[in-house]
Amino acid sequence: MAGEAKKTEAAANEQSQETAKPEKEKKEKKSKSQAEIEKLKTELEAKNDLLLRTAAEFDNFKKRTERERAGVAEYAKASVIKTLLPILDNIDRASAADKESPDYIKGIEMIIKQFETLASGLGIVELAAVGDAFNPTMHEAVMHIEDEAFGENVIAEVLQKGYKIGDTVIRAAMVKVAN
Repeated sequence: MAGEAKKTEAAANEQSQETAKPEKEKKEKKSKSQAEIEKLKTELEAKNDLLLRTAAEFDNFKKRTERERAGVAEYAKASVIKTLLPILDNIDRASAADKESPDYIKGIEMIIKQFETLASGLGIVELAAVGDAFNPTMHEAVMHIEDEAFGENVIAEVLQKGYKIGDTVIRAAMVKVAN
């Protein structure tokens, strides 16, 4: 009987060792997956941090670009106004002058010439002249006339000058068009 008890005990030990192995393996796998989870969490936090930093950087870039754009626009306006001030000064002088004097008309003509020179220097081009073909992208037809002296869709009279700079129309010319 003692021999049988030893065999039963040995079998029980063997069985407990076999059940302990899978449990040990399970614990090892669990600790490995726990380590993997921790590693992935760390990577996720790093990616989230990078994403937040990138978003903040982009937001700062947009704000900085907008400030620079506004600064450039303000500088451009100031530059144009600075070139207009001498013309304004001459207009003030002309308004204070004797309007019956022949020099008054000469002064006004000089102011107009000064403005035309300034506009030309800035690349501003006058739109529309009598005899030009009507173009609805650059001209605004406010009147139509029947006149044999002009062809069809030809500008018969410029009522208000129009201007463009490059390909951008600043103000369309108001014209009378012959049909």
